[in-house]
Order: sequence, then structure tokens, then C-alpha cells
Amino acid sequence: MGSRITKAEQQLKPDPRYGDKVLSRFINCVMRDGKKAVAQRVVYAALDEIEKRSKGEPTGIEVFREAIANVRPEVEVRSKRVGGTNYQVPMQVSRRRQQSLTFRWIINAARAESGKPMHMRLARELFDASKKEGKAMNTRDQVHRMAAANKAFAHFAW
Repeated sequence: MGSRITKAEQQLKPDPRYGDKVLSRFINCVMRDGKKAVAQRVVYAALDEIEKRSKGEPTGIEVFREAIANVRPEVEVRSKRVGGTNYQVPMQVSRRRQQSLTFRWIINAARAESGKPMHMRLARELFDASKKEGKAMNTRDQVHRMAAANKAFAHFAW
């Protein structure tokens, strides 16, 4: 595929506290209605909460990276129409889509809970994901199970 229309990858600046571009993109995904300062405050408060819970070892950014690595999907099922029938075909996931699915699952899992502030919910979800637990990990496991169940249709992936 050719180059993308936008230069979003080059324009993305690292986040101010950790200098991490992945965290910067995560903050952008948490952001609602263009309120980036609020999103930064939520994410940094969540990372501080993780450090407080784990007593500084590992650090919040390490837990974040571990959570992202654990939730990242390897395969997913895509609907493919062959001969008038739709098949759920397992396919490899590109790096960019892996990252966006990971962010979406973690943020949606945190937003689905209620009763606590967002930074507490996000901290808990990231902490659970780093230990291979939580709703985001369940979503990933379901996607992998679907792909395994439909392995017979893998020959339709062209």
C-alpha cells in the first residue's frame, strides 16, 4: 500500500512526562471532545495510582507497556463472502490495527465500569491487563477463540 494521506505519524509528539509516543497516542484515544488536558490528567493519574499500588516497582509506564503487550491481538476473524455464503475467516492483524484494537478494548473496559473516577478504573484495567486478567484480556481471548474455531476457513484468506 502507498503512503498514507495524512502525516499523523510524523506529527505525533511524545507525551510531556515520559517522552513516549505510544502513551501519547493512548492519551489521544482517551480524549473526548478535544479535551486533551483532561485526558492527560486522567492517564497520568492512572499511572500514578498504579505506582502507588505496586509501591514503585514496576513503574507505571512499565505496567502500561506490559498491559499493551498482553492485550495486543495476533489474529482476528473477518467476514468474507464466498459463493453466496459469508465465512468468518481468521486473518493476521497488522501492527497499527493491533495497537488501535488494544487501546479501544482497554478504554472501553474502563469506561464500562461505573461508580469510580475514570483514572481509578483505567489504573485497575491496566494493572489487570499487565497480569493477563480483566475485561480487555477477556475480549482478546474471545477474539483468539473465534479465530481458532474458524481455522477451517483460513484457506479463504487471500
